Amino acid sequence: MSYYQGNDLRKPSGGLKGEKRGKRKHELGSPPTNTTLSNSEEKVFVRTLGGNMKVKLKKALYINVALPGEKTAKKVKILDVVETPSNPQNTRFKIISKGTVVKTELGLVKVTSRPGQHGVLNGVLVEKK
Repeated sequence: MSYYQGNDLRKPSGGLKGEKRGKRKHELGSPPTNTTLSNSEEKVFVRTLGGNMKVKLKKALYINVALPGEKTAKKVKILDVVETPSNPQNTRFKIISKGTVVKTELGLVKVTSRPGQHGVLNGVLVEKK
């Protein structure tokens, strides 16, 4: 099954639009990465338009936490997924996306990066242990 991200061929009324051209390669999408909590890290490299590379994080174990008042981030192990505001069902499946709150050794951390697009997990400390 392909993931087409171009214009659909139906009008708001449900009728068919006249097809002016076919689908194009640059309109091709991909399935969601669904970064999961695991006991090892796994990254996937994908070629994008223009020959660039995109890093997708499939499995995560660590998160870079920005501590308030410090200039450097700390690499901390993730213990559990607490809450996912975008989709509450993702909490049950331990899927990590932007805005997810995870439990770490330091306390609760909110994810600020997009792991499926950036290939890394960054977060901000929300609540200390």
